[in-house]
Amino acid sequence: MHKPILIGITGGTGSGKSTVSREILRHIGEEDVCIIEQDSYYKDQSHLTFEEREKTNYDHPLAFDNELLIKHLKNLLNYKPIEKPIYDFEKHNRKKETITVYPKKIIILEGILILNDEEIRNLCDIKIFVDTDSDVRVIRRILRDIKERGRTLESVIEQYMATVRPAHLQFVEPSKKYADIIIPEGGYNKVAIDIIVTKINSILNK
Repeated sequence: MHKPILIGITGGTGSGKSTVSREILRHIGEEDVCIIEQDSYYKDQSHLTFEEREKTNYDHPLAFDNELLIKHLKNLLNYKPIEKPIYDFEKHNRKKETITVYPKKIIILEGILILNDEEIRNLCDIKIFVDTDSDVRVIRRILRDIKERGRTLESVIEQYMATVRPAHLQFVEPSKKYADIIIPEGGYNKVAIDIIVTKINSILNK
């Protein structure tokens, strides 16, 4: 049996990582693709008060439970199902429920800091960096956090300036050097998507 292909998709907040993932899913087909979001692997913070959890810097490598993520990726690569955590961004903590993810031929891992971790990098067969202008990214971040995460405009801007932007410059942007493919404008770059899908199909057909 062919080992699953692990594709790492990274880039700054709001860069279009999810759009790239969805485009690959659309071209390859759901029966052969599963998606793992690094955002699901923020550390459990049950030992902290809500006020303490509110202060978490979600853009720093230390916010992630990479040990669990790596264990789950290795399980999927060995065709073993996993129980993926669910993170509640309004309560700033991991939920008790999990989602069962079954292994597929293609595993897409998306997140802002996946290329920052050497062990995760080494597991990836294809490493993609989605490169989008910072003004576009911050607007997308504002819209997402207000609509999906119950945040106020002021809190999103404050967080962006205090932690998101500094972390991007310190951790995310430098990880671009590890990418095999850099995609300007994300999922709207049809040529890049076609090249990636062609590459995936060529591996699957070997």
